[in-house]
Amino acid sequence: MALRIEDYAMIGDCRSSALVGKDGSIDWLCWPRFDSPACFAALLGSSEHGRWLIAPQGKAKVRRRYRDATLVLETEFECERGSVTLIDFMPTGAGPQSVVRLVVGRRGVVAMRTDLVLRFDSGLTVPWMRHAGRKLWQAIAGPHCVVLRTPVAIRGEDLRSVAEFEVRRGQTVPFTLSYGRSWEAAPAPVGPQRALRKTESGWRRWSRRSGQSGPWTAAVQRSLCTLRGLTYAPTGGIVAAATTSLPEKIGGSRNWDYRYCWLRDATFTLQALMNGGHYDEAAAWRDWLVRAIAGSPEQIQVLYGVSGERALPEREVPWLPGYEGSIPVRIGNAAAEQLQLDLYGELIDMMAQARKGGLPVEPRWSSLRRKLLEHLETAWRQPDRGFWEIRGEPQHFTHSKVMAWVAFHRLAGARIATESAADRARWARLAQAIHDEICAKAYDPRRNCFVQAYGSARLDASLLLLPIVGFLPAQDPRIRGTVAAIEQRLMADGLVLRYETGSGVDGLPTGEGAFLACSFWLADNYVLLGRLADARRLFRRLLRLCNDVGLLAEEYDPRARRQLGNFPQAFSHVALVNTAFNLSRASKPARTRANP
Repeated sequence: MALRIEDYAMIGDCRSSALVGKDGSIDWLCWPRFDSPACFAALLGSSEHGRWLIAPQGKAKVRRRYRDATLVLETEFECERGSVTLIDFMPTGAGPQSVVRLVVGRRGVVAMRTDLVLRFDSGLTVPWMRHAGRKLWQAIAGPHCVVLRTPVAIRGEDLRSVAEFEVRRGQTVPFTLSYGRSWEAAPAPVGPQRALRKTESGWRRWSRRSGQSGPWTAAVQRSLCTLRGLTYAPTGGIVAAATTSLPEKIGGSRNWDYRYCWLRDATFTLQALMNGGHYDEAAAWRDWLVRAIAGSPEQIQVLYGVSGERALPEREVPWLPGYEGSIPVRIGNAAAEQLQLDLYGELIDMMAQARKGGLPVEPRWSSLRRKLLEHLETAWRQPDRGFWEIRGEPQHFTHSKVMAWVAFHRLAGARIATESAADRARWARLAQAIHDEICAKAYDPRRNCFVQAYGSARLDASLLLLPIVGFLPAQDPRIRGTVAAIEQRLMADGLVLRYETGSGVDGLPTGEGAFLACSFWLADNYVLLGRLADARRLFRRLLRLCNDVGLLAEEYDPRARRQLGNFPQAFSHVALVNTAFNLSRASKPARTRANP
């Protein structure tokens, strides 16, 4: 059975990523891209579905860390007769995609073992494994080829590749696993030590650009490294998470594939990268978005593949039993076919923030934004699936209407030479009409708070974004009342839930953890309200939920005290970065977004 979600760490090469457990087992790896079928899928099943273990043969105390601001992972095993360090990384730059594992002797002699189980097609296909030369083993199935190079004597045993070996003080035993295509020559050798030096120096050089954020600089730097690790460098797209189908409730069916790029994350992600000093990555993300949505405004999707692919059909994978029995396991995501009106406001707001942040002008944006607004002028009146991509009936969700207001409001107030005064005046009238409707239909005067949807009695954490996008100032009594209502009715053990799942609004079984980004938004609201002590207290609480190497999943279960959902979650780390800057800088991202 897989470890607890927080017992994993991520390594990656900005094309794909792997999850390494505290026990020395790589239980998740997709090659050659984040959204490719996994060749190690034990995370969603057992070792029989693919994993790569390197660990001491006996008991050991475990401690691990990343090397400074890198994705080079060190796991220390302290045993009775000695100690070793397992160094795991995926080389960046040119060359074959590889996982390099170095077993370094620190003290005494340690008896080690390795157990390599390759299963292509997400745990389904057993490859043909052969000894292809001195220190070289090759696994082939269909289009896939994986090559293992190591001086350790590997043997086949029950469709696994296993070995036992000893490591002495001062000795380093290398293992390199490389991916290629079965009809091509075997992937070229990777020099482990040279690759380590190059990868480590590249990550450190990148991280030196990260901005300071007071006492939270280390947490911010780790989050920015995580975002970089979730970036598909060839295109600039950033995936929501490295995994699919890690459950939002253990044993439940809220299990989704997050290995794609979401438009909804656009502005928050752009702000996190720009405030973190990574303008090249921010521009690449902006450019990816513009390329992905090119075409008819009616065809804009919620999410896309890492290269901008639109066809992401959702299917279930019956041969994987799911994380701790949480089924179904899903590949693809049907939310790509949903209508979500907030996307139009998100895209236009993202470009407004990019312009304010000083990014070079995107030449295609001028004609594209006009098409978006022309479509939204009528489309904003429709019900949709909302911020949380519900699978119940469409509704007039408050957040969706607010983001429609954002679209018209931003361009009505923008000083852009290509837009006429008449157009800006029309957009201003539309923005005011939407604002008036929201205040009339989505505000409950009896309880002094906004609600999830027109006519609803329910709350929703997305309402915390109203002051952040500038719909109303934080000091407005209606916003203060909404924050108070969320504090009273939408929290579990001091953390914010997304919405009331028992209402049946999403058409799914009830129950999930606290969505971590929502709690960061509450801290941002506290900053805007001047409740700085409350903001710092909540932020410190959230930092304590990070695992031992600083990573966050999508959600947290306050009762079971464990992380839930896909991991590591980009949105959680984006929210962490922005809240840290809200607390540590005079030019706060929340105020910047509210006043573009």
